[in-house]
Amino acid sequence: MYSDLDFIISNYSSIEAASFSWSAPSNIALVKYWGKKENGDQIPANPSISFTLKNCKTITSVSISSKVEKDNFSFDLLFEGKPKEDFKPKIQKFFERIYKYCPYLKEYHFTIDTQNTFPHSSGIASSASGMAALAMNIMSLEKVLKPEISEDYFYAKASFLARLGSGSACRSIIGNVVSWGKNETIKNSSDLFGVAFENIHPNFHNFQDTILLVDKGEKQVSSTVGHNLMHNHPFANQRFDQAHDNIAKIVTLLETGNITEFMSLVESEALTLHAMMMTSMPYFILMKPNTLEIINAIWKFRSYTQTPVCFTLDAGANVHVLYPEYVKQKVLQFIQDELVGYCQNGHYICDEIGNGAQDLK
Repeated sequence: MYSDLDFIISNYSSIEAASFSWSAPSNIALVKYWGKKENGDQIPANPSISFTLKNCKTITSVSISSKVEKDNFSFDLLFEGKPKEDFKPKIQKFFERIYKYCPYLKEYHFTIDTQNTFPHSSGIASSASGMAALAMNIMSLEKVLKPEISEDYFYAKASFLARLGSGSACRSIIGNVVSWGKNETIKNSSDLFGVAFENIHPNFHNFQDTILLVDKGEKQVSSTVGHNLMHNHPFANQRFDQAHDNIAKIVTLLETGNITEFMSLVESEALTLHAMMMTSMPYFILMKPNTLEIINAIWKFRSYTQTPVCFTLDAGANVHVLYPEYVKQKVLQFIQDELVGYCQNGHYICDEIGNGAQDLK
């Protein structure tokens, strides 16, 4: 088990130039991370577990060249091949956060070229996939500078770095089901990085996630603001205890293949997340009328047809429709017949469980 001190590199070599390219996917939490420890550095107040997605991903290429002045960070940022100045402050802050662990960052100029496979305005959070992809490129540089680092260390530190950019990004590095946050149920679980959960029943292999884009606008409330609302929340401690209990429950369900109980727990978690937002101060209602229409339609369809399909939500209005692969055609027909009208411009994205970041070089 690694501590944060293990990720401070020393005795590394130098190079003149190199280039790397990685893709990293988004993920959808099943047990939700909501709230950070006040005195931590992106440390979660409760554990979470997520499905890694396959198609919704960020592709990031990084070229580095040695520079003479080593006092400051130096980078250019391109989004879909064009300069993107409004992204640069977030990268600057990320480099500042991880510099302690990656002191070689000031020795090179970085040209970062990034793009998403999903529309930037689709309402799907790109911070997780974006920070995960960038962290993988940085670790590829570190591997060149210090070739003896192990594969396990490589991926653990990549997840650790990604977390410092965006908490949930640590769950986008490796594995199709990933936990984050210290808990008693999952062996080697950590607050510092995501851990792949391996013992998954075949019922959950190739599980599908169709994302219904109800609202493609900017978030009503930023993730940082939302997490901070948990600091004085009247139900915070009960929620954190519930998350630990639900991690234990969902691990059993993932191992035994109990899809019925899995669906109940996942939907309860989604509604709990929104309940916490509605009972915070200030309070927010992030669902839209069409979100509720979709939820009620899913419940009605599931009851009438006995089809194993459920929903989950992030901190927004869009609906993730989860279901096993063997009912894919039936559920997609239901979506096209009954749900697409609730989506903004009829837009939805078909995705499924994936395996994490991929080296594209």
